[in-house]
Amino acid sequence: MTRCGAKMSAQDSCLSLIKYLLFVFNLFFFVLGSLIFCFGIWILIDKTSFVSFVGLSFIPLQIWSKALAISGILTMGLALLGCVGALKELRCLLGLYFGVLLLLFATQITLGILISTQRMRLERRVKDIVMETIQNYHSRPEESAAEESWDYVQFQLRCCGWNSPRDWFGIPSLSSNASDVHRVPCSCYNSSATNDSAIFEKLSFPQFSRLGPQARPRHSTDLCGVPADSNIYSEGCAQNLQKWLHNNLISIVGICLGVGLLELSFMTLSIFLCRNMDQVYDRLARYR
Repeated sequence: MTRCGAKMSAQDSCLSLIKYLLFVFNLFFFVLGSLIFCFGIWILIDKTSFVSFVGLSFIPLQIWSKALAISGILTMGLALLGCVGALKELRCLLGLYFGVLLLLFATQITLGILISTQRMRLERRVKDIVMETIQNYHSRPEESAAEESWDYVQFQLRCCGWNSPRDWFGIPSLSSNASDVHRVPCSCYNSSATNDSAIFEKLSFPQFSRLGPQARPRHSTDLCGVPADSNIYSEGCAQNLQKWLHNNLISIVGICLGVGLLELSFMTLSIFLCRNMDQVYDRLARYR
């Protein structure tokens, strides 16, 4: 009787440890989700400051802020399930918590398999989207989110066009009847190669405000272009994107593996606690 009681006491202590570990970890992620949600709301409220600091224009920044807010809400909701289910020892909430984590894990595995097996199709799809954005550059000023996002990509990756700067040649919005010189967007301009103040004066979009002190934000429908024979980036963004992925491959894989192992750990703890909780209590009640 004493030996059985000691065994049950050890099992009860083990389950209590697992319960509070699950609670503490989920409490941390609840706080993290709250911070992500508040950050997304902050961006929505104070867009002007983030436009000048981050370099994105209003529409892409608004999309990212909403994505952050939704991610924060989902993280908070999932962490709340784990916290309450572990602390109150509710099997229904622990089972729901396990099911949501399993669904997320399966979705990530599926996406990883699709990306690895459909890589060539994905690359072609991305190329088609980029080339369509280039061909329609500033042809519809009211629908400029994709164009402004691509300008930001060119500016950050220090590249021009998808394959090369020649992708921009012949674009109607950048062509000039008075001159045969090809023009490219100002996001292709290599500001580190020269200190030409005349060029800096043209770089006046919010996303290029870091290029020089004379830059001033104007309305997003304004068109900024520079001659293709000036100091522009010579490489296409496809090559630079491949270089970036190659240089950061270990970090990306490490983050994905870390997230997957974390999800597996939480699933294991929750299902173990859910399956053994009632059994221990029934045995304890039997020996009392």
